Amino acid sequence: MLSRTADHLYWMSRYVERAENLARLLDAHYRMSLLPHAADTLRDSLRETMRALSIEEAYRARHEAIEPTAVFWFVALDRDHDHSILSCLRAARENARAVRGALTSELWETLNSTWLEVRALAARGPADVDVGQFVEWVKERSHLTRGVSIGTMLRDEAFYFSRIGTFLERADGTARILTAHQGDLEPGAHAGVVPDPFEWSVLLRALSAFEIYRRVYRGTITPLNVADLLILRADMPRSLLRCCKEIYQNLRSVTNEQSAETERRAGEMHGVLYFSRMEDLMIRGLPRFLAQFTGRVRDLGERIASDFLVPPTQG
Repeated sequence: MLSRTADHLYWMSRYVERAENLARLLDAHYRMSLLPHAADTLRDSLRETMRALSIEEAYRARHEAIEPTAVFWFVALDRDHDHSILSCLRAARENARAVRGALTSELWETLNSTWLEVRALAARGPADVDVGQFVEWVKERSHLTRGVSIGTMLRDEAFYFSRIGTFLERADGTARILTAHQGDLEPGAHAGVVPDPFEWSVLLRALSAFEIYRRVYRGTITPLNVADLLILRADMPRSLLRCCKEIYQNLRSVTNEQSAETERRAGEMHGVLYFSRMEDLMIRGLPRFLAQFTGRVRDLGERIASDFLVPPTQG
């Protein structure tokens, strides 16, 4: 496959997944805002999330204070913010348009209609967009895009590069969501009840993991179990272990003469998680582990770009 085609497919999927990750973060904060929290608590949570997403500086360059409505619009539908949901869906559509011949017509139509709908929403203004309905719409469109991709695409290199992009972005997103809640995940944290179980139930619901948590652990929500579910459960679709397994398997399907080291590092990431125990990670310090993990995801993305995709100077 031509590197430019692989590049567009990889980034098309990354941007769709990134939009969903952002929607899930907004969903968590929207649900929290409906609970009887103090205003300062919600602002602190929003600040931690923006730091985890590395967008606090960009936000403060245009806004004096952290205000929920302004944060929502900045993350969701700001045309001038390169990492808003609107910008991600636009980038996904543009990457898909560049390689329409490698996509099925159903997949192209799904991505194109998603962009047209979100563009119309952005034209309304903050007062006319319901936060809850919007984040659910973004998640549904992401689910639809993946479903159409899985249900219609040939299992060839185009499909594998698309899957690599999806799971690399998902791994990064899950790690950042946990990073935004790392206050309850300090080194040596005990498996006792968290100070605010409602906040963690909201987080689990935003990740479509609340019912799964209840089925697997059955008891009170604790930081140890939440982290275990989202990091080390191989059967949890959004866990770090599951994402790393998918990345490694799909990389093996597109291997070339210069990708051996990239494949080895992907396998190492999967192996470390596969053989880790949550108790050891907590003692070591989960915030430190998450910081190292996001660094490895970034390094793996750079190596994939170097081995398979269009060099930045040509993009």
